[in-house]
Amino acid sequence: MSGTVEERMGRAVEAFGKDLGGFRTGRASASLVEHITVDHYGAKTPLNQMAGISVPENTLLVVQPWDPSAIPAIEKALNNAQLGMTPAVDGNIIRLRVPSMTEERRKDLVKQMGKRTEEARIEIRSARRDEQEAIKKLEKNKEIGEDDARRRLEALQKATDAKTAEIDRMAASKEREVLEG
Repeated sequence: MSGTVEERMGRAVEAFGKDLGGFRTGRASASLVEHITVDHYGAKTPLNQMAGISVPENTLLVVQPWDPSAIPAIEKALNNAQLGMTPAVDGNIIRLRVPSMTEERRKDLVKQMGKRTEEARIEIRSARRDEQEAIKKLEKNKEIGEDDARRRLEALQKATDAKTAEIDRMAASKEREVLEG
């Protein structure tokens, strides 16, 4: 099995993990806002590179810019991100209260996570398919033997199963978190 297929599968799992971090669970988490880009002095900068983000309590996020002159730009970016939270400027910090979620909203989030989970599985299967084709081509061109091809295909399937199981574990954990609130 080539390193590139392992890298592709690993990147799919990593991207899925980042996506899950952006799903709001009713609890405050820095991952809800750290990816937001702020237009400051003509440069688009991720929020986590220009401010400290802390979670002093379960339903509160505090954003403390390192440069207080960036507060208006950060406030604008947070409003434009449509997070369902209104930023409140309090001196040199911005507070974001995370509202509790309705049961309907929780079910909707679980449905969205299900779609993203399936997309991640498809990415992994796509990497597997490409590698399978490469192995079969090597076998057809007599560059590897039949036994070697079979071993490689079995190893590929094991890697695919492992990455898919990892995605399923991550999704199940986040789903429990969303439904429990």
